[in-house]
Amino acid sequence: MRFLPVNLDALLVELNDLDETLALFDALMAEPIAGVEEIIPAARTLLIQFRPSAIARQALVDRIAARDLSQRREGEQRRVEIPVHYNGEDLDEVATLLGISREEVISRHTAADYSVAFCGFAPGFGYLTGGADFQVPRRKTPRTRIPAGAVALAGNFSGIYPKASPGGWQIIGVTPLQMWDLERVEPALLRPGYKVRFVDAGPLPASGLPAPAEPARAPAPTGAHLEIVTPGLHSVLQDMGRPGQTGQGVSRSGALDLGALRAANRAVGNPSDTACVESVLGGLSFVCHGRTVIAVTGARTPISITSASGLLWQAGNYLPIELDVGDRVTLGSPSAGLRSYLAIRGGFDVTPVLGSLSTDTLAQVGTPALAAGDRLGFATVTAGTSVSLHESAAFELPKASDIITLDVVLGPRTDWFTAEAIERLSSQLWRVTPQSNRVGIRLAGDTPLARSNHQELPSEGTSVGAIQVPASGQPVLFLADHPLTGGYPVIGAVANHHLDLAGQIPINAQIRFNPLTAFEEFQPSTEASLTPADAKTLS
Repeated sequence: MRFLPVNLDALLVELNDLDETLALFDALMAEPIAGVEEIIPAARTLLIQFRPSAIARQALVDRIAARDLSQRREGEQRRVEIPVHYNGEDLDEVATLLGISREEVISRHTAADYSVAFCGFAPGFGYLTGGADFQVPRRKTPRTRIPAGAVALAGNFSGIYPKASPGGWQIIGVTPLQMWDLERVEPALLRPGYKVRFVDAGPLPASGLPAPAEPARAPAPTGAHLEIVTPGLHSVLQDMGRPGQTGQGVSRSGALDLGALRAANRAVGNPSDTACVESVLGGLSFVCHGRTVIAVTGARTPISITSASGLLWQAGNYLPIELDVGDRVTLGSPSAGLRSYLAIRGGFDVTPVLGSLSTDTLAQVGTPALAAGDRLGFATVTAGTSVSLHESAAFELPKASDIITLDVVLGPRTDWFTAEAIERLSSQLWRVTPQSNRVGIRLAGDTPLARSNHQELPSEGTSVGAIQVPASGQPVLFLADHPLTGGYPVIGAVANHHLDLAGQIPINAQIRFNPLTAFEEFQPSTEASLTPADAKTLS
């Protein structure tokens, strides 16, 4: 095993192949290590997120290194049949690559069971191994859109796209089954350990596949609510996120400035993890239909309130604000920072999705972004926890003209880059481009980061704060809605203590990365690195 740094609370364990990876994953699931909070399996790696207050990193490395990889536990043997219309655009090309006929591609693809090794890329997307065990390269130029239900091949994996999205896999067919459906008790049709058998469903009907059913809309609130007049650039509900859903291919998501979210809730007397509205660059305006208390934190934003009688007044950030029926609240353009957090006493009356109110913009999980005319119900609370009058920003909010320094933990793939690129990561400034969003901050530097290793990186887990470097050499700093797994190397990650700050950096500001230490693999202690057989011999 190789143990590679990811962040101050995460490491990547690299193994020789998928079998070893799944054996270690099984061992860690069968006998969990206290302090480990999330494990994301991928083709040759496990991303381990842990709580440093519960287990030291070296102790964790030692505990993992001592695990026996010779045994695989019996997982859940649920079997799913996938009907496929084998009419894919790449079917003939796949046949040519494999040196067989298209009929034999279909025959071999349906002849044996596959296993779901892990999930990632998108909610409900399972990486399937075994079966025909085809080896097929990805397309040289990814498609901008692959339809939902597409059955595709890449490397030695088969997969089914749960929704329309860009992708570089080779399409051999399409299935009418919905791989991801939030109306089901278990939204993902496939989970790690499931068995899958593909079945030839014959030609695609002339009418095509039936359109997926539209999700039922939540009924409009009839009681106290906020009526959205203008949503601003982008306003969504966010809380602390939805941990524990990686088995379905769902990342945590959640607020980008968690400190501001907690402060907003304390200001109105809520539990600090209650959902808020996260709004970008002001512009949010709403009318209050009910009596309540709100607070706005995060970006330094002007707050205007107009009463039903026409009285206009200004309110302050990080303070409780009492609203009456008919009051209209408008957030102006921030003078510093990027994202504001609106908390309301008692919380918003919205049904959670997978245990959270957070909107994951990449995975399209959670309540859609607010639009004009939307109504957000809220609880009316007349007693309970007192409001806080002593909240403030945890750091100096950045401006577009600023240079912001972010501490960085190098790894896990720093050694895939040239020495000049590693030095350039911290020596040159990186401008925040307008293409940035909740998925990630797209950066532009004068000189791209060059790789020394040009091999294709097998998909591996990614974390919030990861600085991924695509083929262009211009980095992307992953934020809360990042993909669960990725196929480009990560040169480093913004340290945990600067993630909230990263979420507040406006467009055109410049970032300077400050590596905390040099890149270095973690080594297990001598005793921990012994195999069980070695330990028995020595004893």
